[in-house]
Order: sequence, then C-alpha cells, then structure tokens
Amino acid sequence: QVQLVEFGGGLVQPGASLRLSCAASGGTFSSYVMGWFRQAPGKEREFVAAVTGIGFNTLYANSVKGRFTISRDNAKNSVYLQTNSLKLEDTAVYYCAARRGGSIYSTPTLYTAWGQGTQVTVSS
Repeated sequence: QVQLVEFGGGLVQPGASLRLSCAASGGTFSSYVMGWFRQAPGKEREFVAAVTGIGFNTLYANSVKGRFTISRDNAKNSVYLQTNSLKLEDTAVYYCAARRGGSIYSTPTLYTAWGQGTQVTVSS
C-alpha cells in the first residue's frame, strides 16, 4: 500500500495562493490515480481534483475550476495542488488520496490510501 504525507497548508488572506504537496512512498506511484479532497468543520469530505497516473487527464470540482491546478511529478513520487484566488469557503483540511487504476472518480470511498491532511485557512 502507498503511504501519503501532505504539507504546504497555512493561514492566508482571500485572494492569496498556496501550493500543497503530497509525498508518496511504497507501491508504484504511476499506477495510482491521485486526488485531493477537503473537509471543512461540520461538512462531509468533498472532492477537489484528481489526476491520472502519468498526468494526462485531470478532473476538478466546479467550485475550484479555473483557480486550482493539480499536477504530479512521478520522478519525485509527488502530487501537487496549486491553489490560487483562495476564498473563505476554501478553508478546510486538505487530504491527498490514491487509488490504483486508470479511471478518475470523485467519490472518496473509491480511494484506498489517505494522507493525514494539511490545514488551509483563508481569513480576512
């Protein structure tokens, strides 16, 4: 099983940017679809973005499309989420997740490995 660790969160003002990173170990990284999810207090975990094994295809939630960019560097066993134009409603714990296979899904239960999460707080 692949192990995941996220980092890069922080406290920022609306309109700012953060680059979140997720480092993977174990398994063959390119065999995994990688996703980012987030969970705000009192809310269910929601899909943010995902990228296929070698980076050819991506999927974004409508709420972040045009603002966030997911990418991966398989040589570094890493996946990234560039978050731009951050809004108050982007405040959440952001989780990196992995699933083996070639298809992108937005359902959290279809991902089998999860990181510990990194906090993103957007506040004025």
